[in-house]
Order: sequence, then C-alpha cells, then structure tokens
Amino acid sequence: MLVGWQCGTQRFVSRLENIALGGLFIRTPNPPPAETLVKMIVSLPTGTGEVQARGVVRRVAPSRGMAIEFTAMNPEDRGRLTGLLKPLLEQQTGKDDRPA
Repeated sequence: MLVGWQCGTQRFVSRLENIALGGLFIRTPNPPPAETLVKMIVSLPTGTGEVQARGVVRRVAPSRGMAIEFTAMNPEDRGRLTGLLKPLLEQQTGKDDRPA
C-alpha cells in the first residue's frame, strides 16, 4: 500500500511497511526526526478508499523509515481502517466470528 504524507509544507509518497490500529511504519530513506507532526493519506487496497490521519513520528530507523503513532482520525476513517484490519487480525489469531 502507498501512503502520502506531509511534514510542514513538504509532501512525499512512500510505501507502507506495516499498519495497525495505533499507527504505521513508512519506508523512506530520509525520515524526519522523532516527535515531528505528520499528516497522512493511506490508500487502502481493493478500491476500499483511503484513510486520512494525523500522527507523530515516534521512532526513526535511519535510511529505512519511521514509525508514526496516530493522534487524530475521523470516525469514518477509523471505521475503514478497522474494517481492513479486523479480518487480518482474526486470521492471525485464528479467531473467527462464524459459528462452528
């Protein structure tokens, strides 16, 4: 998946390495320093739309990328993100809501 992100007036597009309900890791060779505020637009797979969020850089991996914690997201975007991740989390833990 791709993510568009902005720090101040600079805009970038990068690959998403991983995503969770609390944040994400963006691959970028020149990440901004920790505690930088970031605006993001994540393109969701299979035409399910996008998620817009704000966050703060929590960890930097020089020449590799940055971990961003979500700090703000509207309820509709939170619902889309949860809808995307819920099946993956259930698959990972082996849980399923269907009756046996």
